[in-house]
Amino acid sequence: MNDIATFDFSGKKALIRVDFNVPLDKETFSVTDNTRIKAAWPTIQQVLDKGGSVVLMSHLGRPKSGPEDRFSLKHIVAECERVFGHEVNFVSDSISEDAFEASAKLQPGQILLLENLRFYPHEKSGDRDFAKKLSQHGNLYINDAFGTAHRAHASTAVISDFFPEAKMFGTLINKEIESISKVLDHNQSPVTAIVGGAKVSSKIEILENLINKVDNILIGGGMAYTFAKAQGGVIGNSLVEDDYIETAKEILANAKTKNVNILLPEDTIAANAFSNDAEKQIVNTAEIPDGWMGMDIGEKSMGEYADCIENSKTILWNGPMGVFEMANFQHGTKKVALAVVKATQKGAFSLIGGGDSVAAINKFELSNHVSHVSTGGGAMLEYLEGKELPGIKAILD
Repeated sequence: MNDIATFDFSGKKALIRVDFNVPLDKETFSVTDNTRIKAAWPTIQQVLDKGGSVVLMSHLGRPKSGPEDRFSLKHIVAECERVFGHEVNFVSDSISEDAFEASAKLQPGQILLLENLRFYPHEKSGDRDFAKKLSQHGNLYINDAFGTAHRAHASTAVISDFFPEAKMFGTLINKEIESISKVLDHNQSPVTAIVGGAKVSSKIEILENLINKVDNILIGGGMAYTFAKAQGGVIGNSLVEDDYIETAKEILANAKTKNVNILLPEDTIAANAFSNDAEKQIVNTAEIPDGWMGMDIGEKSMGEYADCIENSKTILWNGPMGVFEMANFQHGTKKVALAVVKATQKGAFSLIGGGDSVAAINKFELSNHVSHVSTGGGAMLEYLEGKELPGIKAILD
């Protein structure tokens, strides 16, 4: 496999799959969060600095049946130019004659952005002919879109077949793989996984895989109440998945067998309505009154979780501790975030991944104080579950 750090890009045209699926303002269509655009720059810069040119391809949103103006990548050109400090040429298609003419004329040091790949249904279906046409835009292929690496799409998994000797990962994917590997395979103990979010059902495979890799698992969010009920607790009107009570019991038993310490919140900030303005009280997690629901971990749990995190050497955080979007129920999530930062400052390696965890670390403006914030929600989850990602496999094969 080629290494982007040592590859000679002089006179080469790099076709790069990036993940520019960024949020846009509904009125002005301006970019409201440029994190993914900034994350792509190191790879682009490597190619340009070494004498190459760049053709960028990405998707944006979920167009239903062909081109839709609100999903056009033309809306992100200005932000790309601002972040890159380079002119970005744009072509309003990805496989038209105009598109191929534009890429053919590209000179070293220049950047071309193709139109949204998902304007063609062939992208999501993994159509081989569509991938072959896309491949004509460059003489080497770089996959730097970790956020779509779990999809067997034309531009992520199929296109590499047309670059058998000239394919590689970008710096972002390399960092993602390295970061996850530091947690799962090359970690320093104690290793702590913080797993939150609403549902046990969405985290079963992660929990089952992590039990074989970590020393501590801290559980928060709505899923904590399924575990509380599995232990015989009374949880009032809290979110619960009754179909997964037995699964929760099995996870707890398996962890005990393997000497993995699972921490569940002893106390809970409960509310009498799903509202920031609701009445609230701190109660024992196993004794939540009828008409009340768990919205965040309590003060005692916050302290216990923070102590465990701060004494860890390797940390994975996936999922909030409560309804952090509401100011009155963000304290548990913020306490965890600050503990992760403190541990990182003491030398721990910290990986933040999953949409809500990333949103939380950004909300508290702490993303620059942890080791790595993953750009791939679904991709990271599947990687943590031990699944093979098509976009990764295609480069390694």
